[in-house]
Amino acid sequence: MKLLGLLRLAERTLAVGIFLAMVALFFVNVLSRQFGSIASDFAWVEEAVRLMGLFLVFLTLGLALERGRHVGVDTWRDRIAAATRLPLRRIIDVVGFCFSIYVVWLSWRMTMFVMSTGQSSPTLNVPIFWIYLAPTIGFALVALRYALSFFGLIDRFAEQQESVE
Repeated sequence: MKLLGLLRLAERTLAVGIFLAMVALFFVNVLSRQFGSIASDFAWVEEAVRLMGLFLVFLTLGLALERGRHVGVDTWRDRIAAATRLPLRRIIDVVGFCFSIYVVWLSWRMTMFVMSTGQSSPTLNVPIFWIYLAPTIGFALVALRYALSFFGLIDRFAEQQESVE
């Protein structure tokens, strides 16, 4: 569980760092537009912020799932489970894990294909495969959370507290 705590800390730290960097870059971009002579030097900022936003979303998928922040129909799930006596939460975890692993596999194949083409982004000149790597990482983190929930190491169905840890 200590390893999971380190993963959570790393995810939160990365998310906050990326978000703060996005805010700072937007701020600098707005300021640079006030001075026409340097505005063209900051054309890369919009693309950088878009890429950072993409990674921010995919890196926080696992945290959102673990905290029960994904969209779900709780009353329907609980009524079906009570009426049928099926272990519906475990079924949800297995299906979610399988789907996440499938998406990891698809996105990994797409990443490898794009990497073989040698494409790069227009203004940053970053290899495009880094963009396609974001879903691979994000859904791997989601699959991990589904597996941990299935084996009872985390309880993602518990009532969530509004306080920040």
